[in-house]
Parts: sequence; structure tokens; C-alpha cells
Amino acid sequence: MKLNIAVLGGDGIGPEVCAQGVKVLKAIEKKFNHKFTFTNGLVGGSALTAKGVPLPDETLELCKNSDAILFGAIGDPKFEDGNDIKIRPEQGLLKLRKELGLYANIRPLKVFEPLIHKSPIKEKVIKNTDFVIFRELTGGIYYGDKSTNSDGTAASDTSNYSISEIDRIAHMAFKSAKTRRKKLTLIDKANVLETSRLWRKRVKELAKEYPEIAVDYLYVDNAAMKIIINPRQFDVILTDNLFGDILSDEASVISGSIGLLASTSIGEKSVLFEPIHGSFPEMKGKNLANPLATILSTALLLEHFKLYEEADAIKNAVEKSIEHHITTPDINSTKKFAHTTTVGEFISEYIMDKKNILYHVENISLGQSTII
Repeated sequence: MKLNIAVLGGDGIGPEVCAQGVKVLKAIEKKFNHKFTFTNGLVGGSALTAKGVPLPDETLELCKNSDAILFGAIGDPKFEDGNDIKIRPEQGLLKLRKELGLYANIRPLKVFEPLIHKSPIKEKVIKNTDFVIFRELTGGIYYGDKSTNSDGTAASDTSNYSISEIDRIAHMAFKSAKTRRKKLTLIDKANVLETSRLWRKRVKELAKEYPEIAVDYLYVDNAAMKIIINPRQFDVILTDNLFGDILSDEASVISGSIGLLASTSIGEKSVLFEPIHGSFPEMKGKNLANPLATILSTALLLEHFKLYEEADAIKNAVEKSIEHHITTPDINSTKKFAHTTTVGEFISEYIMDKKNILYHVENISLGQSTII
């Protein structure tokens, strides 16, 4: 298969983890005889510095003309100091989502057995947790009208949703539930918000088209509690933009590190894959950022194009890296942690020759591997 992939590293650790994702995809390309073309583009703080805007026209055109987008992270502290800053890196990502119509963000969460001890939650609570969050991505309060009065003493943000916006992601979530454990949970605040009442009304109507799916409804505050105390009760979660943003970050603590969670953002014509973590500027340039979420995002990319064997090769290699403690310090409990680049090298080499490669931990900790 031939794929043109736009690579938007963004800010902070974004370029570092994206480089490992590209490295792994190149291993897949070679192993399975595909042709992947990678083209870099600027976005966020890096684009603001170089071009004066967070999403240059050439980056947007690159994305529109690519089969898929691999995205790193966005955010730079130098653009966050003071309320007088009108253009921020995050506006680049919001505009990209809107321009490409990336209305559905899909965030799977599955616990890795060797990392259960890294979670702050007890093993008996999180063991076998496996759910996916469907977050509406181009509507709601993030895109509504915003205003601040003249003296800066009052501000407002408007949340809007239409039936068509709700229906398109709801259908996607229901179809996903059909392939899983056949349960869908709508999370809203229908006791307070008009938009949530519309969400609940529409989902109840659409549920009639999917009689095999068990549907329940939770207020977001109750759901936030249940995600921590009983995460195994969830299969497919459907929610709006704001609640999905918050709950998916909350859910990341279940796995033990936000550096493990990948995501897909889908539109009518475009698709973007990214880790859910931020730019983590304090870690920039230290070669210690966890690339696994980005690497797992490349597996989602391959699955999107029905390259399931290739995606499984990546996921199996990630599991081996965790099993053999070839991981970065955030999830590594041993004294010999691996660097960002080393993790990418291990996974790439495992994909290429998993049966005949023996890795010596002493060498791997130095960024080397030995083939025997």
C-alpha cells in the first residue's frame, strides 16, 4: 500500500516522539513491502515562531493532500504568560480540527498487565479494564462564541450543538459497541445543560436502531467517580467535546502513564493520529519522553487502512518493550531505563526480526542492540 503521511511534530517533546513513530512505520514499510512517504509540517508554537501563525496555510494544504496525519503535541510556555497574548499554539490544533472536519476523537484505554503496579489505583480495581471514549471534537464550548467585557471583569463562552453533530459521532460509537461488548454509556450533564438534554434525547432515539446495544446514561460528575472506582463497567463511552477532553485525561491514570494512550481523530475526508499527552516542555531535548503513545497511534493509523497484521506487529512489539523493561523512566521501575530513541529502535528491530534477535539489556541501556 502507498500512503502519504503528513508529520506535524509540533512543540516540546512532539517532534521527538513523532520521530519514533516514523521510525516504526519505516520498519513496517520495509517488513511488509509498503510505500510510505513522510512530509513534515509546522504547527503550534513552532509555527508561530517561524511563520507568525499557529497553522500556516502550507501546513493545512499538506494535511488536506495527505492520506493521514501523524501529530505530536502542541503548547509552548513562552506563548502562555499573560492574558494579553491573543494568538496561542493551541489555536493551531483547534483550527486544524475545524478545517479538516475532524469531528470524532477516539481514545482507547487498555491496561498493560506488566504495568498494573504503576497505576495509583489498586490492581483488583483496574485489572482487565478495556474501554474506548468517543469524544465529539468540533462542536461545543471550545468552538462557541467567546467574549470578554471592556474592563476584563466578566467573560462568557457559548456551547452549541446540532442534531447532525450529535448523530454522526453517536452512530460511530454505536457501531463500535457492536464489535465489542455491546454496551454504550452516554456521559452528559442533562440535569443542568440544554445541550446535554439534546444529546440524551438524540441518543435515546438512535438507540432504537441498535437494539442489541445496552445503553446507559451518566451525569459527568458521577461518571468521573465511576471511571476511577469501577472502570471495568465501561465498554464504549460517548460524550461531548469538553467532557471528553477532561474524562480521557482522567482515565489516563488508570494505565499508569498518559504516555501510553493513543488516539484517532476522524473526519469525512481526513484522519489524524496522535498521543493524548501534551508537549511536556520540561522534558524537551532530554531523550526521555515516552514514545509509546505515539507508536501505538501508528498502529491505529494502520488499522484505519485495514492493515491489521501490520498494526498487530506494532502492538506486539510495544508489549515486548514493556515486558523487557525497554521503556522510559515514567513507566520503568528498574535502574536501567531506556531513552526515547532506544525504545523506538527496539520496537523497529523487533518488528523486523522478532524471532532471531536477542537483546542484551546492558547494551540496550546504552542505546545499542546485539543481533545473535
